[in-house]
This record gives sequence, C-alpha cells and structure tokens, in this order.
Amino acid sequence: MLFNSLNYLIFFPIVILLYFAIPLKYQKARNLWLLIASYFFYMNWNARYALLLFASTFITYLAGIGIDRAKVKEKLVLAKWILGLSFAINLGILFFYKYINFFIGNLNKILGAVGGSQLKTLDILLPVGISFYIFQALGYTMDVYRGKTKATTNLFRYMLFVSFFPQLVAGPIERSTNLLKQFDEPHTFETDRVREGLLIMLWGLFMKIMIADNLATCVDLVYQNYPAYTGVEIALATVLFAFQIYCDFGGYTYLAIGSAKVLGFSLMENFNAPYQALSVKDFWKRWHISLTGWFTDYLYIPLGGNRKGKLRKYLNTFIVFFVSGLWHGASWSYVAWGVINGIYMIIQDATVGIRQKLKNFFEVKEDRFSYRFGCGLITFILVDFSWLFFRVDSFSTALYMLRQMVTAFQLPKFFGLAVNRMGYSMQQLVALIFAMLLLFTFDILKNHYYLLEKKDHAMISKAVSSEQKIYSVFELVLSQGMWFRWLLYIGLLFMIMVYGAYGLDYTQTEFIYFQF
Repeated sequence: MLFNSLNYLIFFPIVILLYFAIPLKYQKARNLWLLIASYFFYMNWNARYALLLFASTFITYLAGIGIDRAKVKEKLVLAKWILGLSFAINLGILFFYKYINFFIGNLNKILGAVGGSQLKTLDILLPVGISFYIFQALGYTMDVYRGKTKATTNLFRYMLFVSFFPQLVAGPIERSTNLLKQFDEPHTFETDRVREGLLIMLWGLFMKIMIADNLATCVDLVYQNYPAYTGVEIALATVLFAFQIYCDFGGYTYLAIGSAKVLGFSLMENFNAPYQALSVKDFWKRWHISLTGWFTDYLYIPLGGNRKGKLRKYLNTFIVFFVSGLWHGASWSYVAWGVINGIYMIIQDATVGIRQKLKNFFEVKEDRFSYRFGCGLITFILVDFSWLFFRVDSFSTALYMLRQMVTAFQLPKFFGLAVNRMGYSMQQLVALIFAMLLLFTFDILKNHYYLLEKKDHAMISKAVSSEQKIYSVFELVLSQGMWFRWLLYIGLLFMIMVYGAYGLDYTQTEFIYFQF
C-alpha cells in the first residue's frame, strides 16, 4: 500500500479512529491493533513476504533474549556468538533475496572468461523494504548486546517495533532506544499534535506528487533514451534527478513522520535540508540520517572508527561507503556511487590542514555569503556527479553519459531546444518552478532553525512570541494566522491535485527507495 494511494487515504483514518477508540487502559489491545494494521499494510504488496518479515523479527527477538540472559550469567562469549548468529541469518536472508542473482551474474562473467558452464539465475522478487526492516531488527540486537536497551520479552510489542507501518517500507531506520519504549506510553488524541502531523503529511505529498513525480517526467525521458540527447540535456536531467530523489525519499519520510505523529509517536529526523550542506561530510549528516547513523554505530565504530590512526580511519570510511552503495542495490553502479562519496570524504578529511592554510593566506571569511554559497555550490556539484551513477542502469551507461556531457555538451542549443525536449508544457514548467521555489524556501528556513539550534536552542524565533519557541518550519506555519495557514493548505492541495496528476491522468507511482 502506497502513501500516495487512495487505499491509504481510506486505511489511515480507519487505523486512527479504532486506535483512539480503544481506552488508554487497554494499551496491549491498542498495540495489537497497530500490529494487525501494520501487517495488513505490508501484505498489500505480497502476502507471502510477510513470512520473511516475521522470520527476521522472530530470530532477532530470540537473539535479544538469549543475549540478555547470557550477559546476566556473564557468558559474554556466548552473547557474542548469539549476536553473530543473528547477524549471519538475517544478512543471509538479505543476500539471498537481494544479491544472489547479482552474485551469479558476476560469477558467470568469470566462468565465461575461463570457459566454464553458466549458472542459471533465480526467479526471485525482491521483498519491499527488506533492507530497512532487517537493519532495524539487527540494530536492536546490537543495542541489547551493548546494554543500550533491555531485551523485550513481549513478542507482539517487538513485532510492532519492527513492522510499525509508517516507517516499515523505507524508514527512517528506527532505534529501539527511541521507538520501542513509545509502545508503552499512553497516546491521547491531541488536536495540536494531529494538526502538525497532518501538515507534515501534506508537505510530504507535495514533495512526492507535485515535485518528484513531475521531475521524473524529464529525468526518465532522458535517462531511458540518453543517446538521443545532448550533453547539456543529460547534465540538466542529472541536476533534476538530485531534486527528484530528494523529494521522493524526503516526501516518504515526511509522510511516515506525519502519520506516526498523528498516532502520537515520534520518529527520528531523516533529512535536514541536505542541499544546504557546505561540504560532502556535512551533506552526509543531513541525508538519510538514520542509515548514516546505523553504519556509523554498527559498522564504522566496530571496525575501529578513527581510533587506530589516519590510514585505518580512511580504510574504515571507504568500507562504510562501499557497503552503503551495495546496500542500496545489487549493481556496480550503486557501488560506484558509494565509493565516489567515500573518496570525497577521505579527501576532505585528508586536506583539512591544507585548506585551512589556504583560507588563512587568502583571508577567507567563513561567515560571508560568498564563501558559503561557493562551498554549497561545489558540494552540490560533487554530490550530483555521484547521483548519475545512482540513477543509471549500469556502470557502462554512466561512463557513456559522462562522455556525452564532455564531447557533445552543445550549450548554445540548450536555450532553444532543451526545455522543449524535456516533456513539459509551459504551464507545467511554471508550476514546477513555483513548487521548487517553495521547496527552497522550506529548506532555507529549516537550515536556519538547524543552525540556530546548534548555537542556542533558546534563541530560536523570539520574534514570534516571548513565551512560544519555534523549533521547526511546521510549527512556524501553525503559529501564523488562520488566513495564512488555510491559504497555504489550499494552495498545496490545489497543486497536488491539478499539477500532481491527481486528476483524470492520475498514475500512482512507487517511491524510489521501495526497491531497496
């Protein structure tokens, strides 16, 4: 079931009504209802794969209990073996369904080179969201092993933690220290919280339907027939893809966070104005925050982090981004995307001293707009270059498109031909530009609050009220007058329905990250 579907428009209100209709004293019944709703939500794709979801859940549930009991008896070696077995089984499931054909395909290339017989690929459908829920479950067992959380003995409660429908399919990859405990807390129907949750959901729909799906028109057109386009058109499509994937994945995240908030749950932030970043390192603190944090805590630190010298630190960074690329998909183009970003991170870290000396020599003022704009532009270009490898079907396609951008750029043709060849009417183009301006405004405001919060949380938006502190763009909107709020609500809904293809030509589209 997709968040941007009419089915969800029916499903979600029913879940809300029945959840809050159950009295607070029957917390277990409330959780059971959410569990049933979550499995129903997931089974709408393929009912059989709910068995995989349960298998991963049950294995990590038993592992958590086993680790906890082994630690109580001070059998740390046994606890480590249970943890390792939990990881091995779950990663084995992930490998079989996501990577087995990739492995067979590459093995066949080697066998073909030496004259060996070819292996047959398997007819397997990738279960939606498998990478997300397996990583969330494994994070739980690691947290139990590290003593950050106590193993739960309530199977249904733990099943709900892994399968909670707002974030089940594409994250955020929640931590047990945040989400698991919330299933024991009473959640009442609070009007202000529900209003904020619905506003967050509306913004998520706007990002997905109005921006991401409309940008996909151009991006798909060019990437699916790239030999017919010039280098400047490929470059433009690649720039637009950067915003398409942000609005697609970010839209899902806001829909997930908003849905959870309406029910009374708080999910972690997954995006923080990523294209406001001033360096690649800063970008990765803002993009897919839950996955970056997962790899940092459960891979980078166990590998040694930055505790064993610079060379080891660079190797660990490279490994993390290599695995991150592979996590996204069974293709060398995804691996290339991860490796490119890993190289960016290593170069940035290795050149800190040199860059600081250059800034001192040229008396660069880091707080000036020109410096921040230049750093932001360079960061976007670097990140966008790597997105090309993420979007293409193969590594060889990426190299061909890069060659086109160099040898057949043809900038003079851009102004006369490119826009007309991208699949937009003038009306659609104007609406899309306006939507992008709204997105930029949102991210600028979000980055503003983010920077203020880093300096002093109490300084945020004193202009609104001496008593009321504003901590997010959504709270800022809700603090405005009724005329402004409803003008914004109606405007967003109008653009979603008219230009977001909710009219006669409506085509329901999946989120990009569902394939991971």
